[in-house]
Amino acid sequence: MEDQTQIFGIRAIIEAINANKTIDKVFLQKGLSGDLFTELETLVNKKSINKSYVPVEKLNRLSKGNHQGAVAQISPIAFHDMETLVSQVMESGKTPLFLLLDQLSDVRNFGAIIRTAECTGVDGIIVQKKGGAPVNGDTIKTSAGAVFKVPICKVDHIKDAVFFMQASGIKVVSATEKTNDTLYDVSFTEPSAIVMGSEGRGINPSILKVSDARAKLPLLGEIESLNVSVACGAFLYEVLRQRRA
Repeated sequence: MEDQTQIFGIRAIIEAINANKTIDKVFLQKGLSGDLFTELETLVNKKSINKSYVPVEKLNRLSKGNHQGAVAQISPIAFHDMETLVSQVMESGKTPLFLLLDQLSDVRNFGAIIRTAECTGVDGIIVQKKGGAPVNGDTIKTSAGAVFKVPICKVDHIKDAVFFMQASGIKVVSATEKTNDTLYDVSFTEPSAIVMGSEGRGINPSILKVSDARAKLPLLGEIESLNVSVACGAFLYEVLRQRRA
């Protein structure tokens, strides 16, 4: 499967942004300057689009040299508005279940989580605009197409999503080893949102601090942690078990 659709050239990217295309990330050439380049930088910052300054060699690899100092990746999906999605789910009469991914970085983990989320009835996945894994060809392949079935929302900060969930009557549970409670000690029968952390550092301490509950998986071996997609699957199926019971 091909990766995300790419746009090459400063003017073309400016036009795409102004046309409200879903831009996942913009790669900008290090050290480049000029009025048009500055216009693009300003627009990218204004729209809070994820960007990265890279050597010209990387841009050459992405575009076979035809880039003028900028390459943009267009997401293959349209992202949902979180507040609208939460309101719709709350009004539907079902018990909501959301996933908050705190800067998960590996696209294959992201895809695997989306696939499990679709299988367990997750109502929506919330990710941060900057610092997280993109929705690209690897994500789509690993999710087995589930990325087109589960609503995905982007927010400026995961903590904003936590506060909105709580204000909407949804309990926020962080999956972390920094607790004595296991996931079997936590009730998921009420409206719930589960926070999963990044592969390296886990969940941001500021998010742990404001969560309603923390829960961990019991680990009986010598290895201290599970792959995040595997851990997420265990949490989601415990939610399913409790709600079916």
